Amino acid sequence: MSATVSFKVPTPHGPKSMTVSYARVGTGEPLLLLHGIGHHRQVWDPVIPVLEGERDVIAVDLPGCGESPALPEGLGHDLASMSVVLEALCEALELERPHVAGNSLGGLLALDLGRANLVRSVTALSPAGFWSPSERRYAFTVLTGMRRTAERMPLPLVEWLSRSAAGRATLTSTIYARPGRRSPESVVAETVGLARAVGFFETLRSGRDVQFTDDVSGIPVTVAWGSKDRLLVPRQGVRAKRIIPRARLVRLPGCGHVPMSDDPALVARVLLDGSR
Repeated sequence: MSATVSFKVPTPHGPKSMTVSYARVGTGEPLLLLHGIGHHRQVWDPVIPVLEGERDVIAVDLPGCGESPALPEGLGHDLASMSVVLEALCEALELERPHVAGNSLGGLLALDLGRANLVRSVTALSPAGFWSPSERRYAFTVLTGMRRTAERMPLPLVEWLSRSAAGRATLTSTIYARPGRRSPESVVAETVGLARAVGFFETLRSGRDVQFTDDVSGIPVTVAWGSKDRLLVPRQGVRAKRIIPRARLVRLPGCGHVPMSDDPALVARVLLDGSR
């Protein structure tokens, strides 16, 4: 079941109210889940049945994605602003230094929260920010193409394609190694969500100069990378290990950029191990 929480965040024009949609299940230590650019919290659904037995799981729709409204006027879709929002969200939900896990953009946000010592552990799945200039340009070109395609594609065509494994591959094989495992309903929802995500292009623009170059010390850090990640290639994980030398680097065999549905059991185990 989804819920919403409203809270105030500082902006150049004074404090502004904003709302975030989230789902919360399970018992145990809190684990905050952050999705990637243009996605939504349901991308975590394949692993939540395992996680909720051992964690208080909070999966959020980032601002302008899923069911969460856009950021208030005066806040940009940049790393610094999003970290302020996530810190305020944790306060509003009474999450005192939760464990945090993120995928892609969400992985970068998770690491940024860890760098600020606002969380008790970080698990980053194919996090953004460890790219070379050419790798970043490639990823942004692919993401832009995915967004433009999602915007132009009529809903009946998306629904028709989603009915077959081959059609689901056409729509999502860039980010999933095993797109046939996605349900038709999930593929339709994420394609529509990508087309409607507010702030998508502003997020890309703000990411042009993003490079994660700081160690994250004092907390456990896990960086996991799918061996078949076609968007942010696996060698970026080796760079992440050099920058965060105490991080545990985990290979996810047979998984793509968004690994949660490619191998739910493996990813759930990585998330649980990383949040102990």
